[in-house]
Amino acid sequence: MHLRAEALILAIRHHGEHGAIVRALTAEHGLQAGYVRGGRSSRIRPILQPANRVIGEWRARTDDQLASLSVELVTSRAPLYAEPLPALALEWVTTLTAAALPEANPYPRLYAALDATIEAIAAAPAARGWALALARYELLVLAELGYGLERETLPPALASGVAPEWPEILEALGITGGALAGQILVERRAVTLDARARLVDRLKRAVA
Repeated sequence: MHLRAEALILAIRHHGEHGAIVRALTAEHGLQAGYVRGGRSSRIRPILQPANRVIGEWRARTDDQLASLSVELVTSRAPLYAEPLPALALEWVTTLTAAALPEANPYPRLYAALDATIEAIAAAPAARGWALALARYELLVLAELGYGLERETLPPALASGVAPEWPEILEALGITGGALAGQILVERRAVTLDARARLVDRLKRAVA
């Protein structure tokens, strides 16, 4: 197996003394895992920041073997981690994507939407500029995995293109969060939803 593609870093797990196992999302090849030699080094570690856009190259002798992965940085999101709310938002969208998607299944719409959501978090001066994009990304995750919500059950913030006020945004996040917990993240709720709970609590305190 040999694959070279643009990817968004989702999750990193230390492996051995110096390496790291990295999970990243590509547009055409879906979620891909790989072992990065020296992934804990000061040179490579900043490249493996979740939400970074990279060029990844995966190589393995067989399809069922964990591939070796080399990465080249395209876009760094590191500055966003200096701000509490954007940092929590990036932690959640990357955690959700890594936990929800099966490996190697292509989800080009999700790749594009995740990239756009990360761009919205990077570009907006305040959380109101990206919070609804986050809820709409969650809604798309549900739909792409076969758990789409009926349009008539959605709040106006999700069903229309009108820019809503904070109460409507928080209502939308409540609906998508409940669906994710009950349908997709049932077996990993404690691990994944803790990141979301911290984010939503911080959003509520920011607009209180």
